[in-house]
Amino acid sequence: MDELAFSDATTLAAKIQAKEISSLELLEHYLSRVEKYNPEINAVVCEQAGKARDRAVKADEALARGESWGPLHGVPMTVKESYNIAGLPTTWGDPALKDNIAQEDAVACQRLQQAGAVIFGKTNVPINLADFQSYNEIYGTCGNPHDLTRTPGGSSGVSAAAMAAGLSGLEMGSDIGGSIRNPAHYCGVFGHKPTWNILPMRGHAKPGVLTPSDISVIGPLARSAEDLALVMAIVGGADDLHVPGWKLELPAPAKPVSSMRIAVWLDDPVAPVDQAMSERVMKVAEFARDAGATLDFDARPAFDPAESHRIYENLLHSAMSARLPGAEFEKAWDRRQSLSDGDDSELARVTRASTLFYREWHEINEKRTHLRWSWHEFFKEYDLLLTPMCVTSAFPHDQNPKMSERLLVVNNEPRPYFEQVFWAGLTGVSYLPSTVVPTGPDSQGLPVGVQIVGGEMRDLVTIEFARAVHAELGGFVPATAFRD
Repeated sequence: MDELAFSDATTLAAKIQAKEISSLELLEHYLSRVEKYNPEINAVVCEQAGKARDRAVKADEALARGESWGPLHGVPMTVKESYNIAGLPTTWGDPALKDNIAQEDAVACQRLQQAGAVIFGKTNVPINLADFQSYNEIYGTCGNPHDLTRTPGGSSGVSAAAMAAGLSGLEMGSDIGGSIRNPAHYCGVFGHKPTWNILPMRGHAKPGVLTPSDISVIGPLARSAEDLALVMAIVGGADDLHVPGWKLELPAPAKPVSSMRIAVWLDDPVAPVDQAMSERVMKVAEFARDAGATLDFDARPAFDPAESHRIYENLLHSAMSARLPGAEFEKAWDRRQSLSDGDDSELARVTRASTLFYREWHEINEKRTHLRWSWHEFFKEYDLLLTPMCVTSAFPHDQNPKMSERLLVVNNEPRPYFEQVFWAGLTGVSYLPSTVVPTGPDSQGLPVGVQIVGGEMRDLVTIEFARAVHAELGGFVPATAFRD
């Protein structure tokens, strides 16, 4: 196996500092792997190899002078296509934006580079970051490295695929409907969805947009929990507007696993999961119990999960509608006018959510605030919550343009495609941090991840628990076809 390609960024940075390998050598190693493997997986969709080589050379020269740029000094990495990188296209997979060339780097990318990273390319996305798969008319389809006939997830599916295939040292994605967490699960890597708005979003948006989107966050995908924590330290904190007044100080993990009270949510009627998913949550729960933690399989926050999901659907589709071209929004508005009062079909719910008046949105947002306070009370009693991440492991590509007709097979029964968003939305709607830890393959040889949830601002607690799980159980396994 190519140990170098599949090392985590923390290890790679240490190798560079110890002069076991130069930044330029490591960059060329990843570029050669992209050249070899990218045609079949279609992960890296645009590169800046020349610029990256120049920076890697400068990194090596600085190190020779005894200078360190930071904890990622010289580490080659990629970012999701939706991040601005000066001189590269930022299309969000939308043909209307194929000629949109970024003029400056996103704030997150600036901070990663200030910490020493060498960004050499960008990875594929679904159009408008709006699918659980990763394909578009500009760049085509990306496959899951563990089985190219299956999805790597979306919308940061290819960020996860690049990690699983050993094409990059580190990745940055984004998440509004599980777009970091679902791909981490499907591809068998680590992913972290931060507490909302603690990592600055500026530069991860369509042209001209500066307002952070509701629910949406940016965050890392990696091959270790240590890398997740490192990125949080580098990128987290106030954007320039707030720098004079506040500083992010996430609480450090204060308890060992042996002292924790952990709630376990194995399944739910709103989105039943395949047996293999709940079994893997149970495996992580058993690790915690064996380490001395107290488990509670009945503990739930004080709200109806179905109502929470309805609130999430409304706020999600409302936020996503802001990304639609004007003509598409007008169609949705016209469709809303023709709905009957009693129509509660999926299309009707999405249509109403996508065309909310502010008064309607404000009422739903108030309900969301009640959810947040319910979670706040819940996490006074419990340190963490364990849940499935998705209803199945990675599913076969399905590009039916009518998403309402797509189905997933769960425990040998067909289920609605969008049902899988429940587990991401359960925590995402309330701005909670969630870490996905890989737990190894299922009986099909496909990865399974488990979602670790904490209270708002408890990001480092969920990440540290993921590290402890991985240290005991393992879980990250490089994709077999890409190991050499």
